[in-house]
Amino acid sequence: MKVSTERLPQSQVALEIEVDPERVERSLEQAYRRLAQRTRVPGFRPGKAPRAMLERYLGPDSLMNEALDRLIPEVYRQAVEEQELEPVDLPEVEIASTEPLVLKATVPVRPTVELGDYRQLRVPEEPVTVDPEQVEGALKDLQRRYATLEPVQRPVQWGDVLRADVVGTIEGNKIVDQKDVEFQLREGVAVSLSGFAEKLIGLEKNVEVELSVDVASDHTDARLAGKTCEYRVLVKEIKEENLPPLDDAFARQVGEGFPSLESLRERLTSNLRQVEEEAARHRYHDRILNALLDGATVDYPPVLVEREVDRLLRDQSGSGQQDSHALERYLQQVGKTEEELRLELRPAAVERVTRSLMLSKVAEVENIEVSEAEVDEEVERMVVGTGEQAAEIKKLFAGEESRDAIRRSVLARKTLDRLVSIASENGGPTPESGAAEGPAEAERAQETTD
Repeated sequence: MKVSTERLPQSQVALEIEVDPERVERSLEQAYRRLAQRTRVPGFRPGKAPRAMLERYLGPDSLMNEALDRLIPEVYRQAVEEQELEPVDLPEVEIASTEPLVLKATVPVRPTVELGDYRQLRVPEEPVTVDPEQVEGALKDLQRRYATLEPVQRPVQWGDVLRADVVGTIEGNKIVDQKDVEFQLREGVAVSLSGFAEKLIGLEKNVEVELSVDVASDHTDARLAGKTCEYRVLVKEIKEENLPPLDDAFARQVGEGFPSLESLRERLTSNLRQVEEEAARHRYHDRILNALLDGATVDYPPVLVEREVDRLLRDQSGSGQQDSHALERYLQQVGKTEEELRLELRPAAVERVTRSLMLSKVAEVENIEVSEAEVDEEVERMVVGTGEQAAEIKKLFAGEESRDAIRRSVLARKTLDRLVSIASENGGPTPESGAAEGPAEAERAQETTD
């Protein structure tokens, strides 16, 4: 067997395999014996038909096809071992010729990642502030939560809660058909389709009206985009929202109770700061990973992106073995073909694959690992607050596959923490080598991530 290789872009290798004629003949003979045993040729007992007779009976390509079904995987595995390749998925194989037998295979192999001088990475952190308007907005939300609703005998105004019958059709197809549905009208908040809420202002109770709303051309549902929805609306009840006054008495009603309105504001400010800090932390991680990518070279086979697209598609549609029709229903809901949706998901898949490969490489260089004790700690953290269900949830995480998923998650988090320690203004260890080398450096890297 003669094998030649050629390195291709995107972590792929082209193999050309020429199989010895003697080996092909042996495979043809073995194929003849298998086919003869399971084929009834008129005038012969099973297994007794001569090879030439069997070929005439089944067709000229029958033996070769049967032989190649077993021969191709055998010679491919042998070629991969001889060339010391590390495939990450099945190859694309074509038969270049049969005399002699020459196979060409495109093999996706392990990605290659060059991080560059990532130890010199510096990304300043952004300050976190809470705008007073955010606090006032949170107070307004609390007011609405404790508001009372009073029936009124006047036309509809912003802020009212309506009980109504609503039917909406586009080109004769009903998209809304609800009886006694309740909803509130708030400026800037869409109800049904954008523009519908505005049409309800000024309507009288118990008067059925017909309204039309033009759907935006860029609407997320392609089936509705650019069309006109005809509504029939009957307002049955109008309720006015009465907000409680913002004072100390109101603060004492909220949650566990606050001694004053000022203490309630302080708590809301603290909560909002936590939310802003968490959002800032995620943005900081994104900036670090983008900066890391700017100095890195990441080469990977396209199949990794396709796998990630598959995963994103399953996550979005809720499809899987338990519901084989979920994807079809989801595609109908969003008004797209599977190929259109896959095309939309590909940029996110590329980003996820690239970041995952970079983090894996950093973990390798920095000697970052996850112990079994750390996996156990993560499981404990995940079941906190689940009460009596904790034991059952732990059982779900007991399998090796689940533990591997948790291990990967913890490893990514520890690696990201290591990058944060390097990229923050305080910086991290920056040896002249630019990479973790030797036990001492590995120990320092571990200390910063534990």
